[in-house]
Amino acid sequence: MTQSVLLAIEAGVATIAFNRPEVFNAMDGEMMIRFRAAAELAQKDPAIRAIVLRGEGKSFLAGGDVGAFHRHIEELPDLIVRWGRELHFALLALRRAPKPVLASVHGAIAGAGFSVLCVADLAVSADDARFSLAYANIGTSPDGGSTHFLPRLVGYKKAMELALLPELFDAATAQRLGLINWAVPAAELGAHTQRIAARLAQGPSRAYAEAKRLLNQSLERSLETQMEEELQAFARCAVTADLAEGVAAFVEKRKPVFKGQ
Repeated sequence: MTQSVLLAIEAGVATIAFNRPEVFNAMDGEMMIRFRAAAELAQKDPAIRAIVLRGEGKSFLAGGDVGAFHRHIEELPDLIVRWGRELHFALLALRRAPKPVLASVHGAIAGAGFSVLCVADLAVSADDARFSLAYANIGTSPDGGSTHFLPRLVGYKKAMELALLPELFDAATAQRLGLINWAVPAAELGAHTQRIAARLAQGPSRAYAEAKRLLNQSLERSLETQMEEELQAFARCAVTADLAEGVAAFVEKRKPVFKGQ
């Protein structure tokens, strides 16, 4: 049986690939369970310094498997809670991971796929990708943390528009809204993703972890508290070999070689 989620680890980069291309990687319960397992492994493995999320076939992730919803319509409320918790645990693992998460998206990014995109720290998209929050189209409200992230990413009124009146929009619009960082020609998506992932995996891991933590908590803290947290994070970085290397490289006018220590 083909695995619905693939995990590959190479040169400090864990690549989690959604692998149900026959249904545009729509998520069923088994896929959510496997996604959680892969995400939690990538979160905890200290040898992994960056995480890439991608989809096999023609799409990144086209939301939940509506066909499975239809087949289990009588028991759907219970299934949604059970399956959805697996998805949410996966997304929490990625958000809490002390390492950068890069989404590499193409084709359809809808529903749960949109939520997965939002949880990533960075995102690169094929320029012909198409995005939609989509939940309202099947008569349900969003999940996957999208109602948390969207107001922070695009503002309250735009988030409400995306939730209540979901329409397809292109990569240029996604970039303008702040949902993705880069839109590149579809033929260049893989190479561009590899370049960014390699750079992240070769970066100062403790500094990345501290920066991610600080940015994640910034909207929930006062300015004074955040400033103190910044100082404490800087102090923790100051004892690392990576900071010593970065300072030495600056003084010696060379490129630093970080080892994640």
